[in-house]
Amino acid sequence: MRSWLRNRARRAGRSGDQGISTIEVVILAPVMILFILVLVAFGQLVDGRGAVDSAARDAARAGSLQRDGGTAMRQAQAAAEADLADTCLDHPTVTKTSAGFEAGGLFSVDVTCTVRGFGVLGLNIKNTITATSASPLDPYRRAAP
Repeated sequence: MRSWLRNRARRAGRSGDQGISTIEVVILAPVMILFILVLVAFGQLVDGRGAVDSAARDAARAGSLQRDGGTAMRQAQAAAEADLADTCLDHPTVTKTSAGFEAGGLFSVDVTCTVRGFGVLGLNIKNTITATSASPLDPYRRAAP
C-alpha cells in the first residue's frame, strides 16, 4: 500500500518530502525570534553600562567645577539624574569616594543604577550597574567665601 502511494506521488511529480519545509519553519522560527530577543536584551545591558559610565564621568566633572563639597554633590547628583533619566528604574545613587575638597585634589564619585536588562524577554531580572569616575579640582578656582 505504501509503495503504491509513493509511486503515485512520484508520478504526480511530488516527492515524499512534501511539507517538510513548513515543519522546519514552524520549529525554527520561534528559536530564531528568541535568539534575536536575547541579542536585543544583551544590547540593552551594554547600552545601560555605557550610560552609567558616561553619567559617572559627567557627575565627577560637574562636581569638580563647584566651589564647595555640598554644592559639588548636589550638582553631581543632578548631572547623573539628567543622564540616566530613561535608563534607570529608579533614581541613580551618587556617592563621593574622594577625601576632602581641596584645590589640586580629585573629586571621585560612584554612580549606581538599577536597570531592567531582560525586560524585553518578559523576565523581571534587575541588574545593578556601578561606575566610578574622577575629575581633578582646578587649583586656580575661586575658594568658597
